[in-house]
Amino acid sequence: MTTIVTAPSFGGPEVLTLEETDLQAPGPQQVAIKVRAIGVNPADCKHRAGRFGGSVPVRLGSEAAGVVTAVGEGVTDVFVGDEVIAYRAPGAYATDLVVPRKAVVPKPVSLAWVDAAALLLAGVTAVHALEATHVGADDTVLIHGAAGGVGQMAVQLARLRGARVIGTAGPSGAAIVSDVGGEPTPYGDGLAERVTALAPEGVTVALDLIGTDEALAASLAVVDDRERIASIVPRPAAMDAGIQVLGGGAGADPGTQIREAARVELARLAAEGAIRVRVVRTFRLADVAEAHRFLERGHADGKVVLLP
Repeated sequence: MTTIVTAPSFGGPEVLTLEETDLQAPGPQQVAIKVRAIGVNPADCKHRAGRFGGSVPVRLGSEAAGVVTAVGEGVTDVFVGDEVIAYRAPGAYATDLVVPRKAVVPKPVSLAWVDAAALLLAGVTAVHALEATHVGADDTVLIHGAAGGVGQMAVQLARLRGARVIGTAGPSGAAIVSDVGGEPTPYGDGLAERVTALAPEGVTVALDLIGTDEALAASLAVVDDRERIASIVPRPAAMDAGIQVLGGGAGADPGTQIREAARVELARLAAEGAIRVRVVRTFRLADVAEAHRFLERGHADGKVVLLP
């Protein structure tokens, strides 16, 4: 038997339910995992609330880390006992998972379970945005929402590429942006002017990780090439502006173009301390509703993790 989290109906965190169900055996090119930690993300809350549509009941979650307990036919390079990170892993809110072989990469021994579980959605999303806008050593990058989970990853990965990073953040997030290598500037009126004052030589790339009118307007004001402005929040205003719009929707993977090698590289960088995963709170799986409430209160300047 395994324990899973479902939302029998769309609604608030109170709809989340723990259920016991039979443990599925892995099929061809699948891997079974005993879960050690599970990443919780804003998209999970939106999925639970019905903002992505679809039907109920729904299983939530997309990233986890654990130990391989069985492999299906045709899997020749993953073995029972291997420690792995899984993404995308639909239904990751569970004590046991069965996922496609292509969804797993090795977890470095030195990488903590909670960090591993919280790494790949944010990391893959950040890599996708940086690759789509061709960020390199000569760039000055404006990142909106730089203190959030994806934002922190984007700042660190852009800095590893040699870019200068200016990151927008609220009062509580400024120190976080500085800590991961960015130059913080506050939200609010006059944002474009503040960015221009910080970078009078110009900003070459803007990444909108929050999807606000202010972020879009400031990006358009300071970056000339709209192909080098990207948003991970699909909305009409961004599409009408002619910028790059990446991902979107419960079933859409912002990193569908990210190779397995890139996910392995993210795990390596995290294990070596070249990038850091900031886990701000852990909850037991039985307290999943409270985890969603915490995330939706908007105070999570980092990642939330469930422990089975």
